[in-house]
Amino acid sequence: MNKKNNWQEFKNIIEEKGVKKLYHFTDRDNLESIIKNGGLYSWADCDEKGITIPKPGGEGLSRSLDARDGLQHYVRVSFVKKHPMMYAAMNEQRISNPVILEIDPEVIWWQDSLYCNKNVTRNDASYGGGVEHLRLVHFDTVLKSRFFDLAEEEKPFYKAEVMVKNFIPLQYITNIGDFGYTIPSVSDKMQSKIPYTAQITRNTPTAFIFMIDQSVSMKRKTMLYGEELTMAEAVARIVNNQINDLVLRCIKGAETRHYYDIAVIGYGESAYSGWKGALEGRDFVSPEELKNNPFRKIVTREEVRTRKGTSIKEVEKVQWIEARHDGNWTHVHKAFDKVKGLLEQWMEKHKGKDCYPPTIINITDGEFNGASKDIVLQQANELKSMFTNDGNVLLFNIHISTAKTDCILLPVNKDEVKHNAYSTTLFELSSLLPQRYNEEISKVRQDGDLSVRHTAMAVNADMSLL
Repeated sequence: MNKKNNWQEFKNIIEEKGVKKLYHFTDRDNLESIIKNGGLYSWADCDEKGITIPKPGGEGLSRSLDARDGLQHYVRVSFVKKHPMMYAAMNEQRISNPVILEIDPEVIWWQDSLYCNKNVTRNDASYGGGVEHLRLVHFDTVLKSRFFDLAEEEKPFYKAEVMVKNFIPLQYITNIGDFGYTIPSVSDKMQSKIPYTAQITRNTPTAFIFMIDQSVSMKRKTMLYGEELTMAEAVARIVNNQINDLVLRCIKGAETRHYYDIAVIGYGESAYSGWKGALEGRDFVSPEELKNNPFRKIVTREEVRTRKGTSIKEVEKVQWIEARHDGNWTHVHKAFDKVKGLLEQWMEKHKGKDCYPPTIINITDGEFNGASKDIVLQQANELKSMFTNDGNVLLFNIHISTAKTDCILLPVNKDEVKHNAYSTTLFELSSLLPQRYNEEISKVRQDGDLSVRHTAMAVNADMSLL
């Protein structure tokens, strides 16, 4: 690509400021088109070339503003990895499984590249192709701060951008090989990659995080297999059973294989590790550690299937967590912060591997408090925007209830839950599930449409459904 005559000045600024990468967010559904067509095109170039964008991140207003300013043929890239416009696109459901493309900063000194100190559509933005325009970028802001921690007057400068004319070739997208696609020498002969299909092995494990509301409201009574229990105890038994099932899947002969990392986070007024006994205080643990370190065993009632039908029998069960219901707060935001820290470490450890993405299951009996909806929604979006080569993190939110009300399970769209404000909030917090699970979902929901996408949530779920 042709460089500016004084390109070395631009390079010197970038090296002095420590800029190693630029970023462009898109939806995972767009990757195949990007690879097949050899790179990232502006939306106007896509239109002119007949390139279909399955999940366009921009909306009508931004395109009209681009056209107004003659910028429709530019690809927009930013200095920040977690761009606030990505979360806005998630909230508006324009994208559901975001991925962040890393761009070689060499595009900065290409002949026709432009620079803007804010989002270019703002009336007070200053942009152009000269070195003086690049110097207007607030590098201290874009390189060192999170958007939501900034002073209000500084936030517009966080959205500074570089605009690349027409096209960024594939070789300048430095992490394009990190999403499970085989990048061929001839782009139109690429192999398609279906997300959420990675095999779970010892070399490519996955992770499960159970988030359990343990606030005082969980002391309310419910029924489980004919036995009256607190909701906290019922949930603890169900989660212990699920953990036991995960451990059993890893036992091959005398060996317990490390297919998963598993964490339990309890929360009320604070967020903490939910493990008891020898594992107390730990975060992620392996199936072998769970097998070798049970907290205790209890005798519980359980539904058992036989040839004659189902019956309730007393069985001995291993426990790793126990019921807890204290504290007058439901600080899910603290739990989300803890989960994010765990996943950042897990993702770094398994970076570049074709790992099935981690699954988060949040179980609660009431609305969260202590943080605004906007803060919690931002946290959920940050979790859902984390990804492995195989797909984005899956976040389930399950509201359990003792009330005799209709359960809303794995809805297809917001219309199914719009009658209830809390249900709408859970819908916005939860992941969009991959279509490959539709056949199993249709059995649970008892509907037959396999072409839709379901949201990973349930409202007013009883213990049997949980």
